[in-house]
Amino acid sequence: MKTVLISGATGLVGKKLKAALEAKNYTVRSLSRKKEKDLFYWNLQENYVDPKAFENLNTIIHLAGAPISEKWTKEYKKELYDSRIKTAELLFENTKKYAPDLKTFITSSGANYYGTFTTDKIFSENEPNGNDFLGNLCLDWENAAFKFESLGTRVATVRTAAVLSDKDGMLKKLMPLTKLNLASPLGSGKQIVPWIHIDDLVGIYIHILENENLNGAFNACAPEIVNNSQFTKTLAKTMSKSAFLPDVPSFILKIILGEMSSIVLKGSAVSPEKIQNSRFKFQFPELNSALKNLIQ
Repeated sequence: MKTVLISGATGLVGKKLKAALEAKNYTVRSLSRKKEKDLFYWNLQENYVDPKAFENLNTIIHLAGAPISEKWTKEYKKELYDSRIKTAELLFENTKKYAPDLKTFITSSGANYYGTFTTDKIFSENEPNGNDFLGNLCLDWENAAFKFESLGTRVATVRTAAVLSDKDGMLKKLMPLTKLNLASPLGSGKQIVPWIHIDDLVGIYIHILENENLNGAFNACAPEIVNNSQFTKTLAKTMSKSAFLPDVPSFILKIILGEMSSIVLKGSAVSPEKIQNSRFKFQFPELNSALKNLIQ
């Protein structure tokens, strides 16, 4: 059975993916900045990855990255960059030394690859990156991954929408407000919210891993397109609550969140057609069923 090394294995997606792979009898190794038993130590500042992590290694899945939901100070922007791109480069240099025959490298990326703005256009994987902070961040993130192709390694990038989980992330933050009947659309409420159930996201990673003909970029988002207002009302209905408060004005969010407010005030649809055409089937293609599964 294949051996898979995961960066970010202690994060929201990493934990779920690790458990799913182990249930399928994969050998899973976890990179960690903590020196603990059963974990493989790595540290970007020390330019170090435990060489033992690369022994008889088949696949690397790169999920590490600081969350984008923190305020984007100059220092935090650097952390967002280094935790994604610099760590990928560190993995590449160590793979050249210790596992030059690596078969597969799969990296997380973001649905913000196409830029953070609102339009009626639905973006597919052949569209260029957006010329803004997140668009350029995702481009550099993916370019760092494609360096592995020089080793003969198959590379895939997973452009991930907002991940829905009852454990953490956007949904976890919205549920307490909704429970108190304080749910409200943000800004105009017309911005699209690309989303995906965490089980489907884990399924996409495993699908790409197990189908060796798949490479390049894949949008990881549910087929149903909803805007912020529709998302808020569906969440409230699922929780048997109301969502009739006025929209939260954009200027307030801009004051509170700064530049990062763009990810909640703007958004466009992305298409999952490419992954669907590879015979991947979503368990939760509609928001209503996804929320019911996670909440009820």
